[in-house]
Amino acid sequence: MRALLAGFAVFTLALVVASGTNFAQDKKDEKKDVVLKGKVCCAKCELGVETKCMTVIVVKDEKSKKDITYYFDKAGDGKFHADICGAPKDGSVEGKVKDADKKKTVTVKKVTYE
Repeated sequence: MRALLAGFAVFTLALVVASGTNFAQDKKDEKKDVVLKGKVCCAKCELGVETKCMTVIVVKDEKSKKDITYYFDKAGDGKFHADICGAPKDGSVEGKVKDADKKKTVTVKKVTYE
């Protein structure tokens, strides 16, 4: 019984350490600027996933082949939305990515259309 409890304690400790390492890595990655390439569009008009117009970039994940939607921060949304609402464009967005309110958000520094 003691061996079983000791094994469980070691396993639990390993999980805690591993999850802490991933969390620290995620926080470290949030500080780096990234360049996202994909389709810049309106989350309401083009994607139909929101009740009000919001600017997003939809990026194809290379590993899973699924689309990932990154929402522009408020400043980027206001600045670039008129360019794409009703007319989505391929392009790239440079900025910092973070998870907020169960959505991926990008703090926009630069947008380039192809």
